[in-house]
Amino acid sequence: MNLGLKIKDLVLTVLIFFSFNQASFAQDIGKNCFKSGADRPELYLPLLQNKSIAIVTNQTGLLKDGSFLVDYLVKNKVKIKTIFAPEHGFRGDADAGEHVKNGVDTKTGIPIFSLYGSNKKPKPEQLKGIDIVLFDIQDVGVRFYTYISTLTYVMEAGAENKVEVIVLDRPNPHDGYVDGPLLNEQWKSFVGMHPIPVVYGLTIGEYGTMVNGEKWLSKGIQAKYTVIPMQNYHKKQRYGVSASPSPNLPNDTAINLYPSLCFFEGTQVSVGRGTDLPFQIYGSPWSKSLPYQFTPKPNYGAKDPFLNGKLCFGENLSKEKPDLRELNIDWLLKAYQNYKNPAQDFFLKNLFFDKLAGSDELRKQIVAGKSAAEIKSSWKKDLEAFQKIRTKYILYVD
Repeated sequence: MNLGLKIKDLVLTVLIFFSFNQASFAQDIGKNCFKSGADRPELYLPLLQNKSIAIVTNQTGLLKDGSFLVDYLVKNKVKIKTIFAPEHGFRGDADAGEHVKNGVDTKTGIPIFSLYGSNKKPKPEQLKGIDIVLFDIQDVGVRFYTYISTLTYVMEAGAENKVEVIVLDRPNPHDGYVDGPLLNEQWKSFVGMHPIPVVYGLTIGEYGTMVNGEKWLSKGIQAKYTVIPMQNYHKKQRYGVSASPSPNLPNDTAINLYPSLCFFEGTQVSVGRGTDLPFQIYGSPWSKSLPYQFTPKPNYGAKDPFLNGKLCFGENLSKEKPDLRELNIDWLLKAYQNYKNPAQDFFLKNLFFDKLAGSDELRKQIVAGKSAAEIKSSWKKDLEAFQKIRTKYILYVD
């Protein structure tokens, strides 16, 4: 019996290893043979047999045919004991930062626990009797997008409670390059937990491997961690996401602009929450010299948007190049230079901007009148050092 299990584990290990080495002939096979980790059940279903499973997923946990992973697993007799939902909830319809309540999935009857608010990390009692936590979420490859923080806490809880973590890997819309300032430990928060740049060029599966390998979990502990790799994935090729990863990232353009525009969340400038173009426009009532006009109003995913009901002046970037492979801070500098409100500072008083930037240096550079070229040049040394770390954890053709 034990020998049989060992042989099965060895076969699975060989299958997963082989899948990482398909890249050499992947170009000949063609793009249509791409598969996400979720679409490779031959690799993960055997690992889940006769195990008690918790799953971390949301509306992006889809198979290629459009069905939900949770429904597929239930159909295949996988014993799912718990669903953990990240920021925006299990169905992905909650506002950013909104408290998400625990509940029950009406279709399957499986209990749902929120991993946001006061319970960002699975509690020991929530993992009691769990053998494996299966993680399947479409990330966007940006430091302050919180799904990688959720993965970190899941891995940490797994290590502390001797529960294995398996990640079904998915494409990173910002893969193949790194950019932006590195996070300083002093500004560690849920929107930035590790010393990485804003754009770090790793899939979520690779990212977890880096967190484990660099011993970034609490007290240097390491999780039992497995990545179910994608098939025929290339890091510099762009793949459309299976579903909107959150209410205010409705399309590829918003996702592409997100790492550049999210800095505005720490300022008096709207990024279009409460409009039809979230993260594709920016503006404020105090920048009337800029040409584009819009007025944020409550809508799906923005029940009380920033600058609700106020006429804003800014720019419409929705027609920008759809594959911007760098962090653009020209828009941030332009908004600062055109901001005319002596009663309020450009940056929010809570200095959330510094948490997004990873330190107070970027804010100080902007105030000092540094150019975009000067600011980006100041990131060069840190980015080169990070690249050396990143290279160790790349699983796909870079």
